[in-house]
Amino acid sequence: MKDLKYLFAYTIPMVTAISIYAQGVFTFATPIYAFIVIPVLELIIKERHDDFSAEELSSRKLDRFFDLLLYLNIPFVFVLLFIGLNKLSVETYTLSEYIGLVLSLGILLATNAINVAHELGHRKELFERSLGKLLLLPCLYMHFYLEHNFGHHTHVATPEDPATSKKNQSVYHFWFSSVIGQYINAWKLQLRLLKNNKHSFLSVYNDMIWYHFFQLTYLLVVAYFFGLTGMYFAVGVGVLSFIFLETINYIEHYGLERKKQANGRYERVQPHHSWNSNHLIGRIVLYELTRHSDHHFIASKKYQILENKPESPQLPYGYPTSILISLVPPLWFGLMNKRLPKA
Repeated sequence: MKDLKYLFAYTIPMVTAISIYAQGVFTFATPIYAFIVIPVLELIIKERHDDFSAEELSSRKLDRFFDLLLYLNIPFVFVLLFIGLNKLSVETYTLSEYIGLVLSLGILLATNAINVAHELGHRKELFERSLGKLLLLPCLYMHFYLEHNFGHHTHVATPEDPATSKKNQSVYHFWFSSVIGQYINAWKLQLRLLKNNKHSFLSVYNDMIWYHFFQLTYLLVVAYFFGLTGMYFAVGVGVLSFIFLETINYIEHYGLERKKQANGRYERVQPHHSWNSNHLIGRIVLYELTRHSDHHFIASKKYQILENKPESPQLPYGYPTSILISLVPPLWFGLMNKRLPKA
């Protein structure tokens, strides 16, 4: 029964539905819930340290219940997204209501699309990886699968990783450097794979071309059903979703560095190369993404068996609060620079 707590991840789609069908301030239901209600709950509810026995780890890893919870996000995300785009294209809202609804849909995609896609993208089964790419489609960030799995996890906490924020780098500068850098890196990875496997650029094995084709097709389908207005909103919501993703990237690795060894290689990724957050509500809403240190230490671990690593640096607040603080660089630097490892 205790694992039913992961149903709490569906509260984001629930409040997004309220945003879609509401008017006035209630169109902001999702950002209010994500950045006011959840931080307050995290202040009230104490952290939990779940330690699993070897038997529990084995049984939880194979329990399909946890996989089903991920799969159900696909109908929730796409149904709510298309209802929202339809309303944005045919109904008249005030400027603030447009902003509220677009923010709500962007948060929905960031949490229940990109975040779930991230989890599924690390799976071994082609079916699950394909579902992950499907969830990245409306976020217009399908190249994330390639760069994250084969770039970020290799180069994290090094100057070679655009998704690792540097000490005293503002989140606003990071948005541009990370988005552009990861896109370029994805192409570099793709070209290297094609060369190593002796495939041409126009080969069917060029996934980057497929990603662009699928994303363009998605936007054309949106334009067909909801007009150019709906397509413009689809682009805006997609961009907003990956901006939220990059803000999370920013707080997850801020200022942390791996040491370069005498042989020129960097040390192996360890739990202390990622910021960890064990705040309960953020954990379950984001399918344990906040236990990021354990994820980077062993990327193949499924979310339900990720553990809190006490040797990892700990964020003083949960993800939603940390995101808000990061938007004010002097506050973020003052909070985090003194927590960076001295070495």
